[in-house]
Amino acid sequence: MSTTHLSEQEQLRREKLAELIMMGIEPYPAPLFPVNINAVTIKENFTVETKEQFSDVCLAGRIMSVRDMGKANFCVLQDSTGRIQLYIRRDDICPGEDKTLYDIVWKKLIDIGDIIGIRGYGFITKTGETSVHVTELTILSKSLRPLPIVKEAEGQTFDAVTDPEFKYRQRYADLIINPAVKETFLKRTKLINSIREFLNNHGAVEVDTPVLQSIPGGAAARPFSTHHNALDIPLYLRIANELYLKRLIVGGFDWVYEFSRNFRNEGMDRTHNPEFTILEFYTAYKDYFWMMETTEQLLEKAALDVCNTTDVTVGANTISFKAPFKRISIFDAIQEHTGIDVSKMNEEQLRSVCKQLHIPADNTMGKGKLIDTIFGEKCEKNYIQPTFIIDYPVEMSPLTKKHRDKQGLVERFELMINGKEIANAYSELNDPIDQRERFEEQVKLSERGDDEAMFIDYDFLRALEYGMPPTSGIGFGVDRLCMLLTNQASIQDVLLFPQMRPEKQQEQEEKEE
Repeated sequence: MSTTHLSEQEQLRREKLAELIMMGIEPYPAPLFPVNINAVTIKENFTVETKEQFSDVCLAGRIMSVRDMGKANFCVLQDSTGRIQLYIRRDDICPGEDKTLYDIVWKKLIDIGDIIGIRGYGFITKTGETSVHVTELTILSKSLRPLPIVKEAEGQTFDAVTDPEFKYRQRYADLIINPAVKETFLKRTKLINSIREFLNNHGAVEVDTPVLQSIPGGAAARPFSTHHNALDIPLYLRIANELYLKRLIVGGFDWVYEFSRNFRNEGMDRTHNPEFTILEFYTAYKDYFWMMETTEQLLEKAALDVCNTTDVTVGANTISFKAPFKRISIFDAIQEHTGIDVSKMNEEQLRSVCKQLHIPADNTMGKGKLIDTIFGEKCEKNYIQPTFIIDYPVEMSPLTKKHRDKQGLVERFELMINGKEIANAYSELNDPIDQRERFEEQVKLSERGDDEAMFIDYDFLRALEYGMPPTSGIGFGVDRLCMLLTNQASIQDVLLFPQMRPEKQQEQEEKEE
């Protein structure tokens, strides 16, 4: 960045940086610093009785505030675990005649946001606050950009930065000044670890499948495309990993799973991001009834591990993850919320229902997509408590096994929570002839203009022809599940770095340079 674009504060910090260097002080020293403790450990364990254990502590972190008292200062240091107060006295960090370190470096050249390392000992102030009395101080990283100002008093935060443009674009700064944000992402890690533990303990095997695929299969979605120069072929970022995991079931694995980064070149809103995380797993010799029970067990455990309860607050609702969950067919759900029985309707009749209900529908939409649209517009939002929507029409589910008892339907469920789909599961279609016909129907939809229709994956058909055992599979929206268990209203709040438009100012500056 050209210095002509610097603010007054940014320019001043660069001048301080130059002065430190002129004084022979390295503002970015070698990374090794002998940290032996963190802020939370001191605050939670220091007492008069345990003070000997904290007689020589060494910690590092970022300066968040300073109270200047002349020859002594109190400042707040923030490390990865939290914040702690430091007491810095001139005669302690400058025991000899030369008081330069304190009078010039500490008082004039160090700023809020700088990262320092300190050595000292624990003590309790007259006001009862556990603190560290500093005896040695080292600059570890000079901050050249001031942090946004966030006022705090008596444990409460005022003027917290809530601007989404800032929060999502500069997540690194958001994490520094809004410590509660970090808790969301720590809970996300707990969620993934809980799921992984459940699956591993039940005998599942974690695997990896390709992100770059020659056929974007396994879901109805618009893909991102690219080109492989060495092979001179088009490739697609995966929209799902389903067909590769099923290949592994063909190959003899009984239960496989993958936390998959998927990419769909579609719209963005509070529950959709073009890059997202899906958990998919497939289990041989099981069906969708078994999968519903397994899903209940997995989510009940996840809620307990992440929230310490099965009753989770989400906005104005309290959602119970205690098994069992409600089950209702998609046709019954539509009739319940519209008063219309669509179970025997053809495409034109469904199009008339959409018109009657003021739901947009066009000629590219087949029977399956029309039913899906009616459900999405009129029913989905009503299912706040965990509910399995079951027994979908065959037209909506090109990869699903036909229902053993109900003609025209398939053995599929979607799990709705808080008005949104969280999981999608099937008794998997393993008849290669039926699967080929379903793919061909998708090609017809594509020819009508449906840009989300599936491609024919001939290699997957070949795999099925070797024989795939009866299998049940499921895909969980990890980001949406994380939103529920952390009480976040937007998917951007559970993604560390959500997609955003490029910064126009930055682009302009780069052009000028």
